[in-house]
Amino acid sequence: MILIVLPDIPAEDRLLAHARQGNQDAIMQIYESYFSPIYNFIRLRVDDRTVAEDLASEVFIKLVSAFRSHTAPRHSLRGWLFRVARNVIHDHYGRDRQLTTETLEEWIPASPDNDPEVQFMRALDVERTRHALRMLSAEQQEVLILRFGQMLSLEETADILGKKVGAVKSLQFRAINALRQAFGEMRMETENG
Repeated sequence: MILIVLPDIPAEDRLLAHARQGNQDAIMQIYESYFSPIYNFIRLRVDDRTVAEDLASEVFIKLVSAFRSHTAPRHSLRGWLFRVARNVIHDHYGRDRQLTTETLEEWIPASPDNDPEVQFMRALDVERTRHALRMLSAEQQEVLILRFGQMLSLEETADILGKKVGAVKSLQFRAINALRQAFGEMRMETENG
């Protein structure tokens, strides 16, 4: 299972201040701390690992360029990075890119049990989840990725998406309700044969 751990905000602000002053160690630490979360964010939207790596690298190239031109963020480094990652994905694929369900298995913990019945149930759960996620809009998927996959706050998510906090809450609410309804319908279908 992919686990994302982001630096805390005060440490991030100090790191950003040092990087803005041209400290190469700080820039390298930003890369080391954020490459994995940015890659994972992109990977949820991109089927091809190599393309996801290239797009994640592009985010950090843009960051280095921003430091050189003195246009780097002054606060909310993580928000800036995720916003740039989102824009890179949109530039590459277009705005309505749906969540890829091919990578879903990477986000669901593997079962240590090799029992064929357990493996079958896991595959069935993955397929049900794929089906439910396909029913969400690209914006709803993105809110769920940022809020629950990346553990970002409502404010950070709103900033990344260029929306008001209320709009993000609404998207999140509708996405969760849609998933709840989809899983309920699938459970009823399973129970009824």
